[in-house]
Amino acid sequence: MTKFISFFGSIIFFFASMFPWMFHQFPKKPSGQSIDLTKFEMTWNDEFEGDTLDRTKWATMDWLNERKGGYWHRDLVSVHDGNLDIAAKYLKDGLNGNPAGYYTGVVETRIDKNRVLFEQCYGYFECRCILPPSTGLWSAFWMMNEGVFNVDGKGDDGTEVDIFESMRYKDHWWKAGDSVVSGIHYDGYGEEEKGDSIGYYFANNPYEEYNTYGLEWNKDAYIFYINGVETGRLSTGGVSDNPEYLILSTEIAGENGVANADRHGVGEINLPKDGTAVHFLVDYVRVYQYKDLL
Repeated sequence: MTKFISFFGSIIFFFASMFPWMFHQFPKKPSGQSIDLTKFEMTWNDEFEGDTLDRTKWATMDWLNERKGGYWHRDLVSVHDGNLDIAAKYLKDGLNGNPAGYYTGVVETRIDKNRVLFEQCYGYFECRCILPPSTGLWSAFWMMNEGVFNVDGKGDDGTEVDIFESMRYKDHWWKAGDSVVSGIHYDGYGEEEKGDSIGYYFANNPYEEYNTYGLEWNKDAYIFYINGVETGRLSTGGVSDNPEYLILSTEIAGENGVANADRHGVGEINLPKDGTAVHFLVDYVRVYQYKDLL
C-alpha cells in the first residue's frame, strides 16, 4: 500500500510539473486573510439608486459597437431596483445599424482618454454583484489606463487588472463551475503582451446570489478578494503606479461579432435566439484609499 501511494503521488507530481496550466485550472476556496477596511477611507461609490445611470460617474463607451463575439450597446445597460443591470441577449433585428447577433453592454468611469470621470492609484476597490447565468459569455470588474499599451517589458506604467472574470458558469468536466478568475495584463495586446493569473476561486452560488469581489492595490502587490477573504496576490512585471479607471462589462465569446466557443473555454453560448436575456446585476461599486495617502 505504501509503495502504491508513493507511486500514485509520483504520477501526480509528474503531471503537475509537465502541465502546470492544467492544475492551475482547478478552483480553490478563498482561504487567506480578511480585508481590513479600518485602514481605508471611502473616496468614491455608486449604490445604483434611482432609475437612470449616473452620467457623472459612468460612460457607456458608445464609440465602440462590435466587441469580440457580439456587440456592446447602451440600450443593454439600465439601472433599476437598486442595481446596475447589464443584460445580454440575441437581437434578430440588431441595433445601431449592426446585424442580428448577441448584444450586451459596458460602463466605465471615463468618456475617453481625455475625459476621465474617476480614476485612482492604490486603495481598495470592490463590487457586489450577481453574475449572468450562461455559457459562452462572461462578466467582469476590471481596471485600465493608457499605460497598459506601453510595450517596454514592464507593468509598473500601466496594467489591466481583472478583479474578476466569470469564465466558469456551472459545470465543466472537472466540476469547476461557480468560480471566477483574477489576473493581470500589460505590454499591450499584441505579440509582446504579458500577464499572470492567480487562477480560479469559488464564490458562493454566484449566478443566483450576491458576492463581493475586491482588489487591494498598493506599491507592492495586487491582492484579490472574494467576500472579503484573500484569494491571491500578483506583482508580475512590477505594480502599476499610475491611476486607473473602472470598467464593468459583459462580453460574448467569439470574434468579428460572431459568437463561438474559441475564447477562454467558456463553452457554446446557451442563450436562445428568442430575445431571452441574462443579467449582470451590480448592487454597488465602492472605492477606498489608504488613510495615510489622503
